[in-house]
Amino acid sequence: MNIRAWAVLGATLCVGCGGVKRCLYEGLGRDDWQKPDEVVALLDIREGGSVADLGAGGGYFTFRLADAVGDSGRVYAVDVDESMVAYLRERAGREGRENVEVVLGTFDDPQLPDGEIDLLFTSNTYHHIQNRADYFERVLGDLAPNGRVAIVEFDESGGWFARHFGHHTGKASIVEEMQQAGYRLAHDHEVLDRQSFLIFAPQD
Repeated sequence: MNIRAWAVLGATLCVGCGGVKRCLYEGLGRDDWQKPDEVVALLDIREGGSVADLGAGGGYFTFRLADAVGDSGRVYAVDVDESMVAYLRERAGREGRENVEVVLGTFDDPQLPDGEIDLLFTSNTYHHIQNRADYFERVLGDLAPNGRVAIVEFDESGGWFARHFGHHTGKASIVEEMQQAGYRLAHDHEVLDRQSFLIFAPQD
């Protein structure tokens, strides 16, 4: 058994399944390669806005997004994993984050309010979604006027977890599927070494 396998086993025994999921996705030194402050700045979020964090996990981006929208805004932290949802609710309550609403989504619908989302953001989640063109076509109904979708996704050069477990999607595939869903590519931010960072707007 190699060092990584021992590390995962040890983490499982110590912190349980939910904790392992958070550790595997966040990894060691994530702030260095994820550049969260730069990512959030490039999202150009307005104070008072309504943002959805799709596949929120342990809230790595959720609470940064909550800071960006301010007390008058709202972040919908969406996940299909009940253990992650429970953790997010506990953390939001513990930190007094009244502008964070935790949502248990389904595999075919994020369960967001229709026509209210200024920005749907998702990081390292796109590859988990089945029938992605259909999924994001339904998301069109959740977007507010001038709403956008931002996708940060591991590419083939992603970290060891992404490479070994197939948790990545090529940029060309994302663009093609989002076009099928009714979007156009608005921005391609080439600032991340392991991931693509694409922002889409509904087609005119």
